Amino acid sequence: MTAELRARGGGGGGGGGDCQMLLNQMKEITGIQDSAFLLAALKAAKGDLMEAVTFLTEEHAQEPAQDLAAAEPSAWEGSAVGKQVPQNVSAAPAPHSQDNLHTASAVRPLESPKAPAAERDAAERPQDTHSAENKNRSKRKRCEVWGENSKQNDWRRAGDWPVGMKNIGNTCWFSAVIQSLFQLPEFRRLVLGYSLPQNVLESCRSHTGKRNIAFMQELQCLFALMLGTRRKFVDPSAALELLRDVFRSGEEPQQDVSEFTHKLLDWLEDAFQLTVNVTSPGDKSENPMVQLFYGTFLTEGVHEGNTFSKIETFGQYPLQVNGYRNLSECLEGAMVEGEMDEATASQSVKYGQERWFTKLPPVLTFELSRFEFNQSLGQPEKIHTKLEFPQTIYMDRYLYCNKELIQIKREEIKRLKEKMVTLQQKLERYMEYGSGPARFPLPDMLQYVLEFITTKPAVAVSSAQGSQTTLLHSQAKPHVLDVLSQPNGILERTDTSTEDGAFFLANSSPQQNSSMELQPSIPPAELSEHPAPHVVSEEELNLVRTCLQRWRNEIKQDVQDLKESIARTNLSIEQMYLDPLLRQVPYRLHAVLVHEGQANAGHYWAFIYNQPRKRWLKYNDILVTDSSWEELERESFGGLRNASAYCLMYISDQVSCAGADEDEGPEAVQIQKEVEALTPELRHYIQEDNWRLEQEAEEWEEEQSCKIPQMEPSPASESQDLSSESGPDQSSVCEQSVHSLSSEHARIAKEQTAKAIANTADAYEKNGVEAALCEAFHEEYSRLYLLSKETPTPQNDARLQHVLIYFLQNNAPQQVVERTLLEQFADKNLSYDERSISIMKVARAKLREIGPDDVDMEEYKRWHEDYSLFRKVSIYLLTGLELYQKRKYQESLTYLVYAYQSNTKLLLKGTNRGVDESLIALYRRKCLLKLNEVAASLFVSSEEARVSEGVSILNELIIPCMHLMNNFEISREDMDAIEVMRNHWCSYLGREDMDAKLQLKLGELLPRLLDGSTEVFVLKEPPKIRPNFPYDLCSRFAAVMESIHGASTVTVK
Repeated sequence: MTAELRARGGGGGGGGGDCQMLLNQMKEITGIQDSAFLLAALKAAKGDLMEAVTFLTEEHAQEPAQDLAAAEPSAWEGSAVGKQVPQNVSAAPAPHSQDNLHTASAVRPLESPKAPAAERDAAERPQDTHSAENKNRSKRKRCEVWGENSKQNDWRRAGDWPVGMKNIGNTCWFSAVIQSLFQLPEFRRLVLGYSLPQNVLESCRSHTGKRNIAFMQELQCLFALMLGTRRKFVDPSAALELLRDVFRSGEEPQQDVSEFTHKLLDWLEDAFQLTVNVTSPGDKSENPMVQLFYGTFLTEGVHEGNTFSKIETFGQYPLQVNGYRNLSECLEGAMVEGEMDEATASQSVKYGQERWFTKLPPVLTFELSRFEFNQSLGQPEKIHTKLEFPQTIYMDRYLYCNKELIQIKREEIKRLKEKMVTLQQKLERYMEYGSGPARFPLPDMLQYVLEFITTKPAVAVSSAQGSQTTLLHSQAKPHVLDVLSQPNGILERTDTSTEDGAFFLANSSPQQNSSMELQPSIPPAELSEHPAPHVVSEEELNLVRTCLQRWRNEIKQDVQDLKESIARTNLSIEQMYLDPLLRQVPYRLHAVLVHEGQANAGHYWAFIYNQPRKRWLKYNDILVTDSSWEELERESFGGLRNASAYCLMYISDQVSCAGADEDEGPEAVQIQKEVEALTPELRHYIQEDNWRLEQEAEEWEEEQSCKIPQMEPSPASESQDLSSESGPDQSSVCEQSVHSLSSEHARIAKEQTAKAIANTADAYEKNGVEAALCEAFHEEYSRLYLLSKETPTPQNDARLQHVLIYFLQNNAPQQVVERTLLEQFADKNLSYDERSISIMKVARAKLREIGPDDVDMEEYKRWHEDYSLFRKVSIYLLTGLELYQKRKYQESLTYLVYAYQSNTKLLLKGTNRGVDESLIALYRRKCLLKLNEVAASLFVSSEEARVSEGVSILNELIIPCMHLMNNFEISREDMDAIEVMRNHWCSYLGREDMDAKLQLKLGELLPRLLDGSTEVFVLKEPPKIRPNFPYDLCSRFAAVMESIHGASTVTVK
């Protein structure tokens, strides 16, 4: 950077031409295009270009650049070069190429304080959320698809961790609701304790009654498994089978959460009614489901001049989302509908219709109406607007017992809002003064007048100073809403150049303002080429200055008073319901049911608060993961993407406390107590399922190799038959496999071994063959040991050079290292001359002397298998990166996916066992996004052949890859990439320019894209590649990494 600056001319600017030249150079170097801001920096640096650029790129861009680099995993994380990437990004070179230009535009909003507030917020908020989320997502427990991993422990339940639920075909709605209900201890006890006397069972003749009882029995079994199973997820097929006829699964494959919950509660209510001994069949007051989920509300109103009131029962209370910012506003809108004039309003009923809760259930459920029918399109569409909701809501303000107090407060709020409108209008007249289209703050206009009358015509001065004056005097009107948002009269700069008036108001009190002399910002001698009065006498100047000072102080005081009044009024409205008398009925958020997608396709999951663990968990079909309130907000509030809360489940403080009182120990102890309290039949049902799990595990182990094709070619099949002499010594199959792998690695390193033998000529001649072998052995070991200790660089991975470097860096046992090196000298391929053959024979003799007690051959085999897999991963990665650079995204993705999956197995054994995971993940993600764009463009082309090709890419590559990404500890960046791809396809729904056939095909694709957890995806194995010799592989690695290194500092954001 310094050399570049000095080459461009590090001196200060003199005349206008020099100044403009300096500005152009600064724009080129920093990417900042704001001339006024650059001028200010240049002046602060006293004309020194290098100092000005250092100021801009280091002081203002240092932290944003770090955030920018953190947004994507570095390809060389942890290396010396990797630590330099943020500096390279922030001090990007001149934007001659498209990539450089892209980076400059990405960095600029973070560097320039003149950027609009809206842009700054947009740039900063996701980063803040991202950094907070990374902490919560760094260690995430995940369930994985049954049969997707060859290790049993990967699909067994981890201790007392909650279990997931299998999606058996667009049934994520069932999982979301059932998991939310299961995590209610009271509901769980009711279901698991459900039983009917034999006489009641025999007397139940109706089809509906029998169906409800059968459903309760299946739900009991499902809950019992969720409590005591050893599986990571359960199969709800039996319970869902009873729902198929009711929900017309053939016509409506994706069910509505509220529809299902209504039906479920009806069935449960009817089933539990059979357990209640009541004289009147219609009396449900003793029904435990009614007591837990149902409440009542009173409706009062005026209809055609007549007042009326009625009491109604509710289970899930519906709330409109459109037009409201938060849950309190939704409830207020639902409680009060319409407003009557004073003549028709009675004393008891102030509005057209009022609702008051007369009884709240322990479990209070709100339906958020996020779907509406679009008349113009003739189809439903989803409402994506943001709606906030709290973790605790106080229901006192909606209760009938507080009616009189609430009506008084509503009237007071109405009066305050009217007052607020009046105050805002008054303030707007000050802050948007003028009669034409351009309006300005009145205090600023008075300042402009003063500057005009104090300006004197002068001889031209440097254009740099003139431009600086323009910078300091540039004005634009601040938005009135931004002014109102400051309770203490502070005007924030939300536009690009509001300085004089806003800065003056923000940094001076009314007392200081009244005593402060009104002076021009820049001495008249420094002004140049500005409009100026032809003649102004001293007397005229003093008179105007005095009047302007007085008027400006008066206006500033008026503005200050108005802002303070607005702030006080706004605070009064916000605190209206903070009365302690109205905070006696708290409800805690228990579960949030989320929908992602559009009206006719999507996916459901749930966030549920785990009381024993005191944290939020995310239940997404078979996946149960740690979560946080920040993640819940991001995925549930809406407004940012196609995911938003669809149903909120709150529980009363009594229910919440009851659950907390039972926390007598770890959750595992509680679960064990609940399992022991089950009926013998249910306990036996759990035991049987766990026994079947063990049987399935055994069968799976036997069939695993048959079901899953080998990702890597067998080294045994690729290696040559190195020696017929080894037959008797390698009698077992295991030892044959070990010999094959180690021989393959010896063959790969034969050139290095041959060189070591060549260096022993003197020892061979003087002391014989054994001395020569000993010298070659120790010299080669020392060389490899030193190589293993060298600091790695992004362009060089020493592990590719030799198997022993890999072993030494991973602390392999000494016996494994020594035997491996000895096998290098026993390789038949070394028979170049008499000395090599002699050394080879002595090495083989020494190998035969090593018995099973000296080296654990199983461990020896595992180390060579790991190195073989490491080389395969490296080759797949290099091939994938080379194909990506050639824009062959389909071929590249397959290699990168297989590289990532195999590398994950290695990294489980140690960080040095595999390659940099973040590099594979980065280019797998980039490749996937590129391929998704290709598939989407083919799909919307409407040409049958191209549409088929796009669908094929989606089904054979994109969806399987997304599925694999979701089944591991997924990163924030991968989740965002998947969300981008899903949103891309969802955006095509309802498009008028897309014909009906394409829309139908899109409807078939989206469920697999949004919710593919029920299918077993198979990604085609890439073509097998024979391993390169080490020097070829190392040079290829260096070339690819050098290319990637040069591109990443520009393109990685």
